[in-house]
Amino acid sequence: MKVIIIFLLGLTTAFAQNIELKDGDLIFQDMDCGPLCDAIEAVTEGYNGTDYSHMGMVYHRNDTLYIIEAAGSAVRLTTFEKFKKNTTKPMLVARLQAEYNSLIPQAISFSMMQMGVPYDDEYVYNNGKYYCSELIYDAFMFANGGRPFFTLEPMTYKQPGTNAFFPAWVDYYKKIGKTIPEGLPGCNPGGISKSDKIEILGSVE
Repeated sequence: MKVIIIFLLGLTTAFAQNIELKDGDLIFQDMDCGPLCDAIEAVTEGYNGTDYSHMGMVYHRNDTLYIIEAAGSAVRLTTFEKFKKNTTKPMLVARLQAEYNSLIPQAISFSMMQMGVPYDDEYVYNNGKYYCSELIYDAFMFANGGRPFFTLEPMTYKQPGTNAFFPAWVDYYKKIGKTIPEGLPGCNPGGISKSDKIEILGSVE
């Protein structure tokens, strides 16, 4: 397994130690994908007030470190080296609390069975497609015997403190010919990063 340098959060002076990334670890990114990422981050505060617009799960195969992610056009395996090029900012690394470790093999197995499932460009839960955090949500629900593990919340596409949709979302849904799914249940990387079922290890570049 690959050992990388993790910078612990919340310290006045950055302290580095070697952490071995394990299967089932979750990695959160603040991607620079333009107005849509900005809109996502504006309404989904993550751990310690940090913004995250993408996430994936660690998986090792044949001594290579991969990230299982729903991105691009479908669910896919991406090498860690390629994954980290999506952002120039540090990525947050989290691990399930020890009491939930038994769920990891089935969560990974479920995720691997979803390879090639189309990316959910509508951001609507349970429509046969997956966006990044939706894949993680379903993987751990499957592993948890069909019972929710993380939490679904009403999704919003409106600018905070107003009743107006972000222009970027208006343009986006008009382009794909769909209605903005305001208020429907969903999940996001920021929300999962604040779950009490995970332990934050630190950030990695």
